[in-house]
Amino acid sequence: MVACGLDFGTSNSTLGVADEAGNRMLALEGDHETLPSAIFFDFETHRPAFGRAAINAYVAGGDGRLMRSIKSVLGTSLIDEETLLGRRRVGFREVIGLVIRHIKEEGERRCGQELTHVVHGRPVHFVDGDDAADQRAENALADIARASGFKDVSFQYEPIAAALAYEAQINAEQIALIADIGGGTSDFSIVRIGPDRAQRAERADDILANDGLRIGGTDFDRLLSLEAVMPHLGYRSPLLRQGLLTPNHLYVDLATWAKINFLYNPAVLSDVERLVKEAKHPQLIRRLVTVLEEHLGHALAMKVEEAKIALSGASTHDIDLSLVEKGLEAPSTRGRLGAAVADPVERLAAMTKDCLRQAGLRGDQVDAIFLTGGSTLLPAVRSAITGAVPEARIVEGDKFGAVGLGLTIEAGRRYG
Repeated sequence: MVACGLDFGTSNSTLGVADEAGNRMLALEGDHETLPSAIFFDFETHRPAFGRAAINAYVAGGDGRLMRSIKSVLGTSLIDEETLLGRRRVGFREVIGLVIRHIKEEGERRCGQELTHVVHGRPVHFVDGDDAADQRAENALADIARASGFKDVSFQYEPIAAALAYEAQINAEQIALIADIGGGTSDFSIVRIGPDRAQRAERADDILANDGLRIGGTDFDRLLSLEAVMPHLGYRSPLLRQGLLTPNHLYVDLATWAKINFLYNPAVLSDVERLVKEAKHPQLIRRLVTVLEEHLGHALAMKVEEAKIALSGASTHDIDLSLVEKGLEAPSTRGRLGAAVADPVERLAAMTKDCLRQAGLRGDQVDAIFLTGGSTLLPAVRSAITGAVPEARIVEGDKFGAVGLGLTIEAGRRYG
């Protein structure tokens, strides 16, 4: 029996093993321990590619279909629906299963042993405010993991896993706020940790607060896209009929990773071509037609994601839209990004304060803030989290590996 910790993320996934050699993360693609949670279905070879290879195949213009952020369908009705891959309809459960099975098989190849027992990471809430849907999402992920070959599947909250990874680094007891802002969800825990506590089998009393929201990096991508890019394709542009604007849903779907592929069908294209004749600025809608005809949605989403990352360190960034029209650019600024994401950032700030109330603590009683997840690099997000505990020491966790390491530590405890 070999136990592992699997962090199947919205944007990236990791896998670690707990065996006689200790707790260690496995490389899943080349020398990379992170695998982008992406799959490309090649319509010529009928073989899927995963991770960076999937993205590269799509960028290279291969005949096929790219799917990213597929974890986001958990907790929604899409999990039990099918999607068209070439001439074949495939269920979303099967798509997620292909990714998890690939991670398992690659991990087994790397460590030379069968992986039978897994501690799966999960957000505090797959779905906000719906306990039944939340449980269905966990059950679906457990079923998929078993169908992928794992014999025993259990779960740990992702922020608690991050706390375990942080706990392994410290030499004195402290109270820590753990903020894991990932691609699809934001999770918070306030925990009491320390070297002596790490040896205890039961840690429930050390969890002072635990909560989360279905907000993550893909939401920030969507909002930046709607703010900076979609207006160049006709978003909220007027129609010839007085008082009417272009339909919002086309652009919201095009800006949402998990929904882009639904726009690639003849009926949608036909509707948009009719819209050209009804638009006050038809040249904008023609750009949208180009995006749909040439299946450029994911490429645009990648450009937006690059801009979001760039604006973490720069004040301005021009989004290159030349793939749609030669010379076309969408200027973006950090201030514009901050304005676009103001609502979810405000909710993150409120969640931080709610966790303090759950824990019965003042902000000055928290010793450290442990930040993990790629979206904690965004200045607006960091400020929202740290503002409630301004005196706490900020600890930078491994942005993409801390949760996976904590899950591996937990796997060693549960199954070791």
